[in-house]
Amino acid sequence: MPYYLGIDGGGTKTTCVVGDETRLLAAATGGPSNILRVGEVQTRESLHRVVHQACSASGITPQEVVRTCIGGSGAARPELAAIVRGILAEILPTPIDVVGDMEIALQAAFDDAPGVIVIAGTGSIAYGRDKIGKTLRAGGWGFEIGDEGSAHWIGRAAVSAVLRASDRDGDKVASSSLAKALCKAWGVSSLVDLARAANSVPAPDFAALFRAVVASEDELAREVLGKAGRELADVAAVVIRRLFCKDDQVSVPVAMIGGVFRHAAVAREAFYNELQTLAPAAHVMPDVVEPVEGALRMARKAARKVT
Repeated sequence: MPYYLGIDGGGTKTTCVVGDETRLLAAATGGPSNILRVGEVQTRESLHRVVHQACSASGITPQEVVRTCIGGSGAARPELAAIVRGILAEILPTPIDVVGDMEIALQAAFDDAPGVIVIAGTGSIAYGRDKIGKTLRAGGWGFEIGDEGSAHWIGRAAVSAVLRASDRDGDKVASSSLAKALCKAWGVSSLVDLARAANSVPAPDFAALFRAVVASEDELAREVLGKAGRELADVAAVVIRRLFCKDDQVSVPVAMIGGVFRHAAVAREAFYNELQTLAPAAHVMPDVVEPVEGALRMARKAARKVT
């Protein structure tokens, strides 16, 4: 029986699944493997570990895998794809396809049908495909200048919001739920130290603050998360308008991908409400989609084309 691997290599975690022709047999989750973000050493460690764990859980060896597909942010660039392929080839002797995270997410959400996905994980991007197969992306320009609504953006916006509030309201902000959560997440004891950490070189891991923002109950945290949802709706609306503008009657399915949607109900609700205003044709699917399922489908399809 042929076995296939699908891998979602993210900036925060890596997920690997093993499947046969029709079933998903096992899954494993490990550390980050976005080579742009964590480098080659960490990418190798994370990928090797999750592949071995997933194969072991399904009762097979890596040598029994007939095709692998991995998706990751930036991984489709030829020079990076070659490195990632080489890392996996150290333990997998079969063909390995390296594609962008947008591609596996779109496949997971819609197979080959039209639709729009919005990814909001460590970074963010919107990507869509119309009924004739034309694709379009918006956003995803990187942490320094874009990725609005992402976990990184949320962490940075939360720090900025707390510091600006302290300018207005003084010391009482330091005792707020959000300020305490941010300081604890970065291991600092004051807003001055929080600002110093935020401005350090190299830049800190703002995405690591996301869970702290979600866990905070105060109004400032809710404002940041609401703004994130609206930013994500805006980038989704751009893709919808540009891809489907000639068919005003069409209902455009929209899928949510990533930890921001999965863990931040405030951002998810704001995204839905704002998108209904910006693009009334949008039909947001209720469940957050797992991109790794798309990687597994793509591995199966690639193997069938060969045979």
